[in-house]
Amino acid sequence: MRFIDKNVNAKQLSPLNLAFIGDCIYEIMVREMLVTQANRPVNDLHRESIKFVSAKAQTAAFEKIRDCLTDEETTVYKRGRNAKVGHSPKSATEGEYHCATGVEALFGYLYLTEQTDRIKELFSKINA
Repeated sequence: MRFIDKNVNAKQLSPLNLAFIGDCIYEIMVREMLVTQANRPVNDLHRESIKFVSAKAQTAAFEKIRDCLTDEETTVYKRGRNAKVGHSPKSATEGEYHCATGVEALFGYLYLTEQTDRIKELFSKINA
C-alpha cells in the first residue's frame, strides 16, 4: 500500500532516498506495535520506541533477518549500508550506523515496491 499514487522506480532511487522513506516506514511499524500492545502515555511510547529505532537496535534487527533475505533484498541492503552518509553518527559506531541505513533502505525499497506483506513478515521476525 502506498499513500501517493505515483509510479516510482525504486531501483533507480539512491540508497539514501530509500533509507529516508524506509526510516519512516520502520518507525510506523514500531509505533503500531507499541500502540497495539497497551494504551499508555505518549511519553512512555516515545521512550519505548527509541529502543527499536536506534542504530544499535536496527543492527540487532538485521542480524535476525539477514539469513532470510532474498538476493535482491540483500543487494538493496548492501547499497544502503555502503552509501556515503556525509556525517558521523553520535550514539552508535560507524558500522552500526551503516547497517541501520541498510535496514532502512531495505524497508524503503519494500514499501516503494508495494511489498507490504514482506515488510510485515520481516518485522515480525525482528520482534519474535
